[in-house]
Amino acid sequence: MKAIMKLTPIIVIAGLMVSGMDILLAAPISFMYASIVAMAVDKFKFGDCMNAALENLKHFLIVFLILEVAYAVAECFMATGVAAAVINMSLAAGLSAKTVAVVAFVLTCILSTATGTSWGTFAACAPIFLWLNHIVGGDILLTIGAIAGGSCFGDNIGLISDTTIVSSGIQQVEVIDRVRHQGVWSGLCLIIGAIIFYVASMGMPGTTAQASEAISQIPPVVWRALADERPSAVTLLNLVREGVPYYMVIPLILVIGTAIKGYSTLICIACGIISSLILGLIAGTVESLSSFLDLVYTGFSDAGGWSIAMMLWVGAFGGVMRLMNAFDSVAALIVKTVRNVRQLMFANSLMCLIGNAALSDEMAQIVTISPIIKDITEKNVVASKKDMYTLALRNATFADAMGVLGSQLIPWHCYMGFFLGISASVYPLASGITAGGVIAHNYYAMVAVGSMLLLTLTGWDRFIPLFKLPSEPQVYLKKNAAQYEGGK
Repeated sequence: MKAIMKLTPIIVIAGLMVSGMDILLAAPISFMYASIVAMAVDKFKFGDCMNAALENLKHFLIVFLILEVAYAVAECFMATGVAAAVINMSLAAGLSAKTVAVVAFVLTCILSTATGTSWGTFAACAPIFLWLNHIVGGDILLTIGAIAGGSCFGDNIGLISDTTIVSSGIQQVEVIDRVRHQGVWSGLCLIIGAIIFYVASMGMPGTTAQASEAISQIPPVVWRALADERPSAVTLLNLVREGVPYYMVIPLILVIGTAIKGYSTLICIACGIISSLILGLIAGTVESLSSFLDLVYTGFSDAGGWSIAMMLWVGAFGGVMRLMNAFDSVAALIVKTVRNVRQLMFANSLMCLIGNAALSDEMAQIVTISPIIKDITEKNVVASKKDMYTLALRNATFADAMGVLGSQLIPWHCYMGFFLGISASVYPLASGITAGGVIAHNYYAMVAVGSMLLLTLTGWDRFIPLFKLPSEPQVYLKKNAAQYEGGK
């Protein structure tokens, strides 16, 4: 009975979020409830709960700093012309029905990585590509699936994505290490997805059209809808229509380049902010230092207004749950059914995917399930510090990938609702499109989620550079300790 009571805070936070309550309210309510449970079941004092919460929050301080600058650089990239330069360079040659889906996919992959937002990328690119698709006679479901998949690509691996930062923070791993761990796998999924989108489009017409034609087709009612849903998308579309110098892609190149070189996440993002200011002043997309600082201020405010406040309460909640060892019963059940570390990690990935389907929200899944799989792994696996860190990297990848990419395979997920709503708003002819139709054409999501599960279970991840999980006898379950320590 005690074990069940200790898990009820998870039921409370999940129930509140499923009911529609924002996690910014659900988390503090659940924290207070968890504290009551801890005091009632394990006889802790409220001071003990507060100390546990504060101790857990120490690990989130660097995450808060990264979130602040991540939101700032995203705002700068959208408003100074960095994102517009990426779009215009990608569309310069004109598109046909044969190429509109694959180009939409690749471009949204790049743009979502640069801006760290899937919803913002979809809102910015859907008006262009859906009207281009209409002009050239393409497949609307294929194009929506491509935009949705590409928009989620960068949200899963981008240095400045909130889901990347939060999932890494909960597992206490560096964002840059997380990106390196999954980088080759993500790139291979991108390539395979692009090939499938291209093959699926081969039998379509070859008539070409330009982005300017598509933007000119957007009716006033769509502009108003976008202004309400995603104001930054309107700014971006105007910059695409007006045109910006191609050298405005340099800030994005600098961010990616410094990340590859191994610099810290804060340095990488700072390079993007500073270079977008300098080049924006040269290009005329930044009027003054004061106006640019307003963009940075907006980013800081957006991060502090929701993400950081949410993380504070989630961290406090997690601290209390760890204080009373709330997940021991779940861990015991999983450990009882698995035979090795790889099966344990596979179970973690399934838990993330199932949690995402149950909660219908990727961030809710990340903050709810991540502490559970972290606790299960740390308490039941014997490994060196280096190998345990690798397992933590994979757990962070599970939470993020099964949340963001898994959302594309769940018809009732909030992502699908947003993407379908935006599609219908910016392209009224898409009002009859169903979630099932889009899911059936989101080949990238199928490849990514399917390969993650398969590679983890089979051990074939050893063929992917930097993606290999340590295995027995290098690591082993504590319940199998006698088997591996007997000869020592």
